[in-house]
Amino acid sequence: MTFTADYARAEVCPSPNHGERLGIERPDILLLHYTGMPSAEGAQAWLCNPESQVSSHYIVHEDGRVVQMVSENRRAWHAGKSIWAGETDINSRSIGIEIANAGHPAGLPDYPDRQIESVIELCLECVERHGIAAERVLAHSDVAPIRKVDPGENFPWDELYRAGVGHWVEPSPIGGGRFFQRGDRGQPVEALQSMLSLYGYGIEISGEFCPQTEGVVAAFQRHFRQAKVDGVADSSTIETLHRLLTSLPRFR
Repeated sequence: MTFTADYARAEVCPSPNHGERLGIERPDILLLHYTGMPSAEGAQAWLCNPESQVSSHYIVHEDGRVVQMVSENRRAWHAGKSIWAGETDINSRSIGIEIANAGHPAGLPDYPDRQIESVIELCLECVERHGIAAERVLAHSDVAPIRKVDPGENFPWDELYRAGVGHWVEPSPIGGGRFFQRGDRGQPVEALQSMLSLYGYGIEISGEFCPQTEGVVAAFQRHFRQAKVDGVADSSTIETLHRLLTSLPRFR
């Protein structure tokens, strides 16, 4: 079934893998992925294959070409099992953008400048069209920690922010000081979990630095403190998280 592209610069290549958005009139999350496949053509074909049971609204190729596969008023199948701010049907709430990049299996190749320029233009139009808040421009790894790691710690979130896309603060420098890691327990760990939950991450507030907490901390680092992704809540990670929270309108 063909459709008219929502984004004027997009080619249309319809995917059959979509459905009705459930319980929401319009998307309020923009979710970025990498394809994680050797070729962009193979990834696009897979997203349009009925046997795959996956899809996204857009794919952005390395040369900057944008292809739309699912109309924005439909629910694409890109997020999988995921959670953000207590909501678990992220597919219904989001627009999914796949960015052609072989990802971690290929050693995290750089994203070409022309590709990122196209990603920025597409994102700007999507957030404006749907009124998506800056802090709800997210990585797949944000909504599915441990299970997913895309678009990866080399994705230029800071560049997107400078162009007007997403939420960002300059990460606090990595240094010494107190840190928390797997096996630690107590009120400081509970406070860390509470801050991550307030930002939107799906995390149990237990006071125990468990494997889930380690995975969520690593996901946070992958997006917001990319220089070192180890799942250890050092002072740089905690300070960056605190500054992100206090910069949100709802906490001012």
